[in-house]
Amino acid sequence: MVTWKAVRRLFNRSRFSERAHLLYDAVVAQARAPALFRCHAIPDTLDGRFEFLVLHVLLVMRRLRSSGAEGTDVAQELFDLVFADLDRALRETGVGDLKVGSRVRRMAQAYFGRARALDDALATALPDTLNKVLERNVYGTVSVEPETVSRLACYVRRQVAHLDGMDNHRVVTGHIDFAHVEGE
Repeated sequence: MVTWKAVRRLFNRSRFSERAHLLYDAVVAQARAPALFRCHAIPDTLDGRFEFLVLHVLLVMRRLRSSGAEGTDVAQELFDLVFADLDRALRETGVGDLKVGSRVRRMAQAYFGRARALDDALATALPDTLNKVLERNVYGTVSVEPETVSRLACYVRRQVAHLDGMDNHRVVTGHIDFAHVEGE
């Protein structure tokens, strides 16, 4: 049986830095927190998990972009690691080599579309904009009450404020954390 620790050792011997791994570990831990799935009615499906992972990666990427040239470098490392891990996960689930590339390309397109939509939504003062983006992306495969979407929007804004308040050195060295999750 392959363990996460064994996979991590493999990645550590590759082109990925320790700081990229620290960031990715923090993102994955937050995006997989059971309390988030309960409190925000995130569908515990492949789509729901992908959407929530991407959401948290985008929040960290947004913060890294505000950290100057070093933050931009770390953001690229994190992006590369995320998609290398998605590639690995597809292969482990039995997706054939010939199909992995096109699946990863579709995931990357989804990622960039979500990045643009989230950035635009966070830049606007209209609260409904973020709600619409989250409803379309995170909850795209299920229907939820508007209050649930609003609760997730508050969570996202709380995480943005928390990440924005972190020291640049901590962020670019991969030593981030997220704001407390309701229901933990």
